[in-house]
Amino acid sequence: MTAHALTQLHESQGQSLWLDNLSRTLLDADGLPRLIADYGIRGVTSNPSIFKKAIVGSDRYTEDLAECRRRYDDVESVYEHLVVSDVQRACDLLRPVWDASHGEDGWVSWEESPGIAHDPDQSVRAAHRLRELVDRPNVLIKVPGTVEGIEAFERLIGEGVSVNVTLLFSLDQIKRVFAAYRRGIEQFEKNGGKVAEVRAVASLFMSRVDTLVDKELDAIGGERAESLKGRAALALAGMAYQHFREAFESEAFHRFEQLGARPQYLLWASTGTKNPAYSDLLYVENLIAPRTINTLPDATLEAFADHGKIASTLKPRSDEDREVWEALADLGVDMDGSVRDRLLDEGLDQFQQAFDDLLAAIEEG
Repeated sequence: MTAHALTQLHESQGQSLWLDNLSRTLLDADGLPRLIADYGIRGVTSNPSIFKKAIVGSDRYTEDLAECRRRYDDVESVYEHLVVSDVQRACDLLRPVWDASHGEDGWVSWEESPGIAHDPDQSVRAAHRLRELVDRPNVLIKVPGTVEGIEAFERLIGEGVSVNVTLLFSLDQIKRVFAAYRRGIEQFEKNGGKVAEVRAVASLFMSRVDTLVDKELDAIGGERAESLKGRAALALAGMAYQHFREAFESEAFHRFEQLGARPQYLLWASTGTKNPAYSDLLYVENLIAPRTINTLPDATLEAFADHGKIASTLKPRSDEDREVWEALADLGVDMDGSVRDRLLDEGLDQFQQAFDDLLAAIEEG
């Protein structure tokens, strides 16, 4: 398959490819326009780790950093004003996709500070501030899937703010997020909002799930545990997609669709395979389905273009997925409890560390 073949993925399968990367290098070198034109990229996601990698050690931000440090007293404001131009430029480059798809794609995600993940009031205020700072209609504010984050998400949808709910690792989280979205849409419509103008996605992390579950299965040992390795994430994805269909193909949501509301699409995140024993496209080729998004890091995107196959693969397999889930539970692997909680805590810690390192580097200048 050639890179150009990826441009047909959305038309043929109904799935969108987003890039899990954003940097000034990518923008200055015309890398993003090339990926949009030649690889069919239809959106961009970012997080504190991505911005840390982009900024630390790069001389492309030196001049702007000096100006921001002169203008703003606190380091977090310096960071926000330093990277906002990157977010704006990406939004502008993707605006034709946003216009042509009537807001289905063409979005750029920008994450709130991980330090407010357990404070819904601060999360709501930060989302409004970041959206106003970007001043583009196609920005998604990323809010983590903590209990408090889901509360903030519902409020934001009710206020017309488009959101990417991130750090989702369990079916329980997916169900709560979808329910919050439906309530938020209903509230926004009651408030007189135009529901066609708000968008949300739910970012379900793949490889991180298998990495942790495989470790637990190794510790348990035995033939049955071995047979379940590398299967937890795909089973989770299959059940999440089935729940997506139940939630958004229902009569209850149909009324909002008639008003222009969109379902909250599942976004497959963390799709770069971490275990070298598995296919490098494990979380790409097996997750192709209509009305889903796959956000790919650069290396996985290149691998998909080089040797990937495009075909609808995420077909109904609820019995098989449920068998995997029940087998994991029988062995003591608590997917909607300890696995979810540990992955969420680790994800927040990772983003917080990257955010702290980035702010420290900015302070040092």
